[in-house]
Amino acid sequence: MKEKDEIAVANEKHWNRMVKEGCGYTIPWLELDIEMLRNYAQGKSDIVPTPLDVMTPRNIIADVEGKDVLCLASGGGQQSAVFGLLGANVTVVDLSQGQLDGDIKSAKHYGYEIKAIKADMRDLSCLYDETFDIVYGTAICYVPDIHKVYSEVARILRQGGIYRTDFCQPVTSFIFWDGNGYTIEKPYCQNIKRRDDGAIEFRHYMDDIFNGLIDVGLSIRQVVDMSRHKEPSLNALPGSWDHEESYVGGWFIIVAKKD
Repeated sequence: MKEKDEIAVANEKHWNRMVKEGCGYTIPWLELDIEMLRNYAQGKSDIVPTPLDVMTPRNIIADVEGKDVLCLASGGGQQSAVFGLLGANVTVVDLSQGQLDGDIKSAKHYGYEIKAIKADMRDLSCLYDETFDIVYGTAICYVPDIHKVYSEVARILRQGGIYRTDFCQPVTSFIFWDGNGYTIEKPYCQNIKRRDDGAIEFRHYMDDIFNGLIDVGLSIRQVVDMSRHKEPSLNALPGSWDHEESYVGGWFIIVAKKD
């Protein structure tokens, strides 16, 4: 990996701190019901195993046995555990060693092999060309240029390979709860946010999101608007992620293929 820039340093520090504080995205999934997981993945049951409601769409995990899967910037021992239990050959790339430790913990707990690599999703020179059948990506809001990520993903995917990634709609990227309602924090043309918790986050625009995939030779196969299915929770505190997603929305997933 190349020398880390300010963005990588800040976000690595942030996620290592999140691991120590026990943030939900950093806690390994160590209580998965393997039989329920397999039935769900194979379409034998429509009951979504907790907490797989965030791991969408289901067809991503439907046929992964023996395939080479990269969990990109999605460390923490969660998604990697699902792929590992379903028989995939799993590699995890994450900027945070604390997050990677979670993936190693899940692998030891369930008894499958894993490769855990500390690297920036913008620079995957540690990985060979055409190595993976599936790249499961997330957390792309923490990099300023999605084209660098897309180019690397296209390079390491085999022909026919699948790339899954997720975004917030750009108009909903920078808002906050002011005590009475959600307020727009920045003009739409501004795309960088230095958060109070030390992380650096970026707004990505629709033309870059979709055209960028096409530019690197990937075809868009599926788009899932996740927030439309989020019913308001009576226990969700205003300003929390659950509350914001229910009332503001904006989270969507793209599945693309290297033809």
